Amino acid sequence: MNNFTKRIVFGLLYAGLVFASTTLGAVFFYSLFLVFMMLCIYEFIKIIDLKSIYPYLLGATSFFTAVISNNNLVVFEDDSSEKLILSIFMAAIYFSFILALVSSRKIGIQYLGKNFLTLMYIIIPFSLLIKIPYLNFEGRFDTSIIIGIFILIWSNDVFAFLIGKNFGKHKLIERVSPNKTVEGFLGGFIFTFIAGYVVAKYCSSIQPLQWFTIAILVSTFGVLGDLIESMFKRQAKIKDSSNLLPGHGGFLDRLDSVIFATPFIFIYLFLTT
Repeated sequence: MNNFTKRIVFGLLYAGLVFASTTLGAVFFYSLFLVFMMLCIYEFIKIIDLKSIYPYLLGATSFFTAVISNNNLVVFEDDSSEKLILSIFMAAIYFSFILALVSSRKIGIQYLGKNFLTLMYIIIPFSLLIKIPYLNFEGRFDTSIIIGIFILIWSNDVFAFLIGKNFGKHKLIERVSPNKTVEGFLGGFIFTFIAGYVVAKYCSSIQPLQWFTIAILVSTFGVLGDLIESMFKRQAKIKDSSNLLPGHGGFLDRLDSVIFATPFIFIYLFLTT
């Protein structure tokens, strides 16, 4: 199986997992993206050379807090439990200061910085992602919202690649990613906007204007997410975040656009629904 065939096969498997997990319900959705988050943490802390299990613990705490706050899974019976989980999450964040304190003086600040970088870059976006399906006018878990967002992200990735490869002449940020072009970015932007129009016709949980705005956010911040991950990999002198996904590299390579666009999509929907 050549690299192109692997890319198609594993790309379809990845897309199938996302569709299946969202349509089967919140529990499956949570489970899949918890696994995705842990794999992305694994790849990222290798890139930044952080040898610690603390990011996994912080990630699990943050993710669990988001699940409880969605009020979808009945884990506890009263609202005080949510406050307790949130308090534990805040304590877990500040516990990293103690870990930095007891580490060697030379690497204490560096260790702390890498933990907070992992929190901001990987953990918080995934914790916000699982809240997005609830950001509709009915406040219930809506599979069409998250599927629609992924369709926009995939549309942007595919058409930016195709147009950039065939028509790209002007480099976007060559020192970070030599293959990214202005033409590819504009092509991805246009086709993502078109995809937003199609998605808006079939997903009425949020307004068409909101879908068009999300399309703009995806095409802008999705590309920035790709470039930021390329920056990290270039500094680490590696091509892919891992080899866990044949034909695609790693899970961070596959999810970089999702990760960086998610906080902006969340903020927008939170303020407008």
